[in-house]
Amino acid sequence: MNMRKMPEDFSRFGKHFQESMVQLMLEDRSYCDQITEVLDISFFELYYLQVFVNKIMTYREKYKVHPTYKAMITILRTELESENEALQMQVKDYFSRIHSSEVEDSDFIKITSLDFCRKQKLKGALMKTIDLMQSSSFDEISKVINDALTLGMGNEAGYEYLTDFEERYALKARNPQSTGWDEIDAITAGGLGKSELGVVVAPTGAGKSMVLTCLGAQAVKEGKTVVHYTFELSDKVIGRRYDACITSIALNELNSFKEQVYDEISDLQGSLIIKEYPTKSASTQTLKTHLEKLKKRGIDIDMIIVDYADLLKPVSITREKRHDLENIYEELRGMAQEYECPLWTASQTNRSGLNAEVVTMEAISEAFNKCFVADFICSVSRTAQDKVNNTGRMFVAKNRNGVDGIVYPLMVDWSNVSMQVLAESTETMQEIEEKSLSEHKADLYSRYKNKKKEN
Repeated sequence: MNMRKMPEDFSRFGKHFQESMVQLMLEDRSYCDQITEVLDISFFELYYLQVFVNKIMTYREKYKVHPTYKAMITILRTELESENEALQMQVKDYFSRIHSSEVEDSDFIKITSLDFCRKQKLKGALMKTIDLMQSSSFDEISKVINDALTLGMGNEAGYEYLTDFEERYALKARNPQSTGWDEIDAITAGGLGKSELGVVVAPTGAGKSMVLTCLGAQAVKEGKTVVHYTFELSDKVIGRRYDACITSIALNELNSFKEQVYDEISDLQGSLIIKEYPTKSASTQTLKTHLEKLKKRGIDIDMIIVDYADLLKPVSITREKRHDLENIYEELRGMAQEYECPLWTASQTNRSGLNAEVVTMEAISEAFNKCFVADFICSVSRTAQDKVNNTGRMFVAKNRNGVDGIVYPLMVDWSNVSMQVLAESTETMQEIEEKSLSEHKADLYSRYKNKKKEN
């Protein structure tokens, strides 16, 4: 880094700018409303300005109105008595100067104030990282820097309720991504929307990763770009599962139909990026760093899959594991919002969910509240008998965009990584299972015949 350039970069935000900025905060209520959303009093390098701004903010908070010059005279007369004489003189001198003059270049100050806040935030972040470097808290360092760089990002003016009327009724308002299951799409208004978090809850071996793979495969088949993070299985194993799910070819038959698999996935309009991290080695900040690298390569991300959240490490460790987990899910919710795409993840149940007919939220492992920042929560339950019959149940526990509390029968085919969500049916599960297996065998036979003809 060229250290000689840093003072030059910050010089335009020196004493004159900061004094004018504070004056504008006093004179222009609307400006004060906007800038205080991102402003920290410590951003002002002159202590008398910090004191002056503090008086403005305290008055606004106490009386729910913006102070006038007349009000400030009273405030300064009555509330500065406890301060030392030098500071009193500085504050009163500053007030006297601004009281008799207008703000110069007010438009420039309004335009550049956010930039000032970001740079001051960054200066503080750079100082903080020095201490963090000694403790090797690299994820926290990355978070501190990222928070500084993204200060005030997004819709700074806020959402104009009337002006943006048409936008919220346009299809792009949620832009839901289909789950591939008609029953679930029907109750979620088309699937999981952009900036929304979906969580699949299930015990070990019930099919958390399968559900996430099915969701990702559906998006890829629809031409979307999916980023799938895996912490338990290797990227190649996940890749083969996608092969089976997309082509409907059994896992143990993929090698025999390798050319067919390649031809089929080559025709896909969407794309899939699988990133593997060892268990508990990556945090949400690690994922964000990777996503930013993808964005710099010009990759537009349509869906994020985190397989699965409980295997992430917290950015900052607290004394209680449940709080760490809750923070992780909140951070994932923030990621969905930041990248404006659906984010799917999963959570493990405790022992009570192992052989339950229906897994409820009480069976969530470690922390009951961790998932409740999600927009959609479903559980997958499979008893010992279900596993024999290739069946199960999906329970919709939470649905911000429709009804919940519904249990759907499932058909599960581990061989080709597929799951069917069924409506209530007059057919018995055995009849459904037999029909599904019969159709599957016929399909495999057809594939074998076609393969022989090609050879």
